Amino acid sequence: MTNFEEFGLSPELLRGATELGFTEPTPVQAKVIPLLIKGERDVVALAQTGTGKTAAYGLPLLQLTDATNSATQALVLCPTRELCLQISKDLADYGRFAPHLKILAVYGGSSIRDQMHALHRGVHIIVATPGRMNDLLRRRSARLDGVQRVVLDEADEMLNMGFQEELESILKEVPETARTLLFSATMPKSVASIAGKYMNDPEEIIIGKRNAVAENVTHECYTVHARDRYSALKRIIDCRPGFYGIVFCRTRIETQDVASRLMADGYSSDSLHGDMSQDQRDRAMKAFRNRTLQILVATDVAARGLDVDDLTHVINFDLPGDPEVYVHRSGRTGRAGKAGISIVLVHMREDYKLRGIERIMNKRFEHKKVPTGREVLEVQLVGLLEKIKQIDPAETAKLDEYLPKINEVLGEMPREEIIKRFVLGDFNRFLSYYKNSTELNVNVAHGHREDRPPRADRPDRGPRASSYDRHDPSLRRERPVSDPIEGGIVKLRVNIGKMNNLTVPDLIGLINRATPGPMLKLGHIRIMEQDSVFEVGAGAEEILIPNLSRATYNERPIRCVQEMDQTHGVGPRERLSYHERRERPGQFERKKKPFHRGQGPR
Repeated sequence: MTNFEEFGLSPELLRGATELGFTEPTPVQAKVIPLLIKGERDVVALAQTGTGKTAAYGLPLLQLTDATNSATQALVLCPTRELCLQISKDLADYGRFAPHLKILAVYGGSSIRDQMHALHRGVHIIVATPGRMNDLLRRRSARLDGVQRVVLDEADEMLNMGFQEELESILKEVPETARTLLFSATMPKSVASIAGKYMNDPEEIIIGKRNAVAENVTHECYTVHARDRYSALKRIIDCRPGFYGIVFCRTRIETQDVASRLMADGYSSDSLHGDMSQDQRDRAMKAFRNRTLQILVATDVAARGLDVDDLTHVINFDLPGDPEVYVHRSGRTGRAGKAGISIVLVHMREDYKLRGIERIMNKRFEHKKVPTGREVLEVQLVGLLEKIKQIDPAETAKLDEYLPKINEVLGEMPREEIIKRFVLGDFNRFLSYYKNSTELNVNVAHGHREDRPPRADRPDRGPRASSYDRHDPSLRRERPVSDPIEGGIVKLRVNIGKMNNLTVPDLIGLINRATPGPMLKLGHIRIMEQDSVFEVGAGAEEILIPNLSRATYNERPIRCVQEMDQTHGVGPRERLSYHERRERPGQFERKKKPFHRGQGPR
């Protein structure tokens, strides 16, 4: 059996690898490391993310670098700053006992002057994003004439992000004698073109099959209407109490929207997208790695460099435009030999996308049904009871001295009733949410929801819900679709709106946090440019007005007041009769534009 000692690595590198827990090399490491150390040919390695690619080229780079020569001898190019930081950190960890080696991460979003000063002092290995590296070359702050090895890590993603011109400009600065090492999860034509243009008779190493996904990843598909995707997402997560994963979205706006809605619904989640500052992204990624966050909602580019080995799930909130992107997404789970699940939420018109993905990964999706509300409740109940069973008896012994008081207060209450009330404390949130849940699955053959009564047989839906409620049943919370708010309605106004980036889920989250005890029933919600109006049951204003007025949103103090006009301002624009319009003089009159002499009417 191969081990790292057989590769001829220096004692310092072997010690670093051992302390990092490296015992047996992965398949890509077993093939690539000896080839890079002893061979002279360029190398193209096709392997999925999470297979140990960084160590496969990182250990040989460190082994072959001459610490006595201050010139830059190796260049690693990668698509994002997150991946750049991760690679440079890994190289530093591998070479922790070879302190004379200098490694520098070069990426946008940080001080270019600091990077220029570091390059001036001398760096052995540069890990860079193409944009910043090209910028430094234009400023003549970096010299690549001493580079002996160039690594293109995740070359397919760099080309997908439009870095082809930058890559070609950088590679022209590298000596022709330098070896080029290309690592990629997929091999599209653009990558093959780069390999043919800048590599000399490369040796190709394929771990598994071309464009194949990891064998230990299960691929599941749920077909729902587009408007039901968020509700389906919640049920899928709720049916997996140990869920720890990434939800992929295509756009930054959708990423922020889904993350905000999850946070408003009480999930430990955050977003990761290109509009965030580097400090915000670092905080989100650190919290996710530390498992402070359960769910990370991210775009494809932002998730690059997020090196987490124990993700249980990856969920595609919508399918990527390129089937090869799905290969990258699914590779975020099932890493380091662990099993993982990759889930896609699709609507009926996306069958052709599924077939394209199945062809490229040579695997079929397992089509499954979105859990019903009752199924979710049963899973949550069993999970809660299992947690109770696993409590250490030594912990329960801490209550022994209080048993007399417990018996005094609960002595006459039946045992079954005590159990039900105890369980209800943590379980009530799910009961309230799912008690009026509807069927979300779609009968693909006929294009309608399964097991749903014809329209004429459905119960009366009651007052018209807002457009947001109609498209997203999850935001109705406690309020049944057929049950209006009892006891009258009060309209409240807050001084935040679209200009403050307020969304409906954000406002619901603010209301929930300002409401002690059970969640309030909400009616129509209207987000306007500078302020917002929403409906609550009469009496709730006594709690909400003072509590919301002490809160802030995006550092803006909130001011909550009762809406003066309790008949206008929320929901669809009201239609007035001719006589009603006459009673509001001036409000509906069109302003006449002035007529200038010598000109026609404007």
